Amino acid sequence: MRRVDPVVFRAGCPDCRGSFELAASALRLAIGATSRTTFYSFTCPDCDTLVRKPAGERIVELLTGGGVRTLRLHPTV
Repeated sequence: MRRVDPVVFRAGCPDCRGSFELAASALRLAIGATSRTTFYSFTCPDCDTLVRKPAGERIVELLTGGGVRTLRLHPTV
């Protein structure tokens, strides 16, 4: 059986300018009806600020593929 390393994502805080790696469990992805309402969020481990950043198609693909918990803000048809 092959060992799989956990997925980590690089992130940065706009408040304290910290740069760090986060596990998928530390991130949340919200998918809205438009690109303006699609974002990911996390709490900065350095300053404890809640950070919210926009998520384009590529970011959504990377986060969902890496196991980040996702919330759909609109019904799918």
